[in-house]
Amino acid sequence: MSHINARVSAIESEGIIHIVSFQAGTNLLKMMSLELPRHIKIDTEVKLQVKATSVALAKNLSGTFSYSNQISSQVKSIEQGKLLSSLILTKEELRLESIITTASLKRLSLSIGDNVTALIKSSDLSIAEVL
Repeated sequence: MSHINARVSAIESEGIIHIVSFQAGTNLLKMMSLELPRHIKIDTEVKLQVKATSVALAKNLSGTFSYSNQISSQVKSIEQGKLLSSLILTKEELRLESIITTASLKRLSLSIGDNVTALIKSSDLSIAEVL
């Protein structure tokens, strides 16, 4: 599980659906939520969370994608297993873990120091706690 400290920068609502925008350093992140506690307002400091298996990776990404959260980052470490591999990614103060198949790791030819784009669906990002 990766945790990201962020500040709420915008909230859009329609009925019970909420799109919440966060500023995490220089990164703009978005979360889709069906439940949003009333005390979550603009400028609220929060800790976001995302499962490592929900962080997809792209190398040499180009074009337009539906993923709201696209974080340019660098591979800091790789733990390669037979079927799955765990990668630690960093950008500024952000630290993310991504678990991908080892076949994907090899297909992307990923190495420590490579620049990648971490992709996180807005529905996979959640608020772990209010700071």
